[in-house]
Amino acid sequence: MSGERVAVRYAKSLIDLGQEQNILEDFHRDMVSLKEALKNRDLQLLVKSPIINADKKMAIFKELFGSSFSKVTMSFFDIVTKKGREVILPEVTTAFLDQYKKIKNVTAVKLTTATELNDGVMAEIKKALLSSDATDKNVDIETEVNPELIGGFVLQMGDKLYDASVAFKLDQIKRKFTDNKYIKSY
Repeated sequence: MSGERVAVRYAKSLIDLGQEQNILEDFHRDMVSLKEALKNRDLQLLVKSPIINADKKMAIFKELFGSSFSKVTMSFFDIVTKKGREVILPEVTTAFLDQYKKIKNVTAVKLTTATELNDGVMAEIKKALLSSDATDKNVDIETEVNPELIGGFVLQMGDKLYDASVAFKLDQIKRKFTDNKYIKSY
């Protein structure tokens, strides 16, 4: 079975357990923290390392997260580590957060702009997204600044992408001129 499918099953188990025991918000908080922590390259290498044994990895997890994560989350880490599946923890956190957003009717949106947006503009964008039929009841906007866009924005929701950047429009104009069928090329 592929690692992604296993990760989805582990995440589903966490979701079900969280709903059953009414601790879903605790799991969510822990998974958000774990996802942030896994951005650290050293922690990524530790999780993926086949050389470091499971007991050592679990001792490190307890040292890093034991005081801030719930006991059930730490038990989950223990089970995953003992089964040798700790290498899929990054995928489990992503799958968990995706499933959590579906349950809570949250649409994840990635907004890339050429410059930083102020709070007023962000509020207007959120209002426009919520009033559209493309989003659920809630919107989680992740922002990114990319000066190469020159101006405008790129909006991504799931598998949909809307590119209204100046760089994209300039590229389209460039293609029209280079693909001119009326100019005979020699």
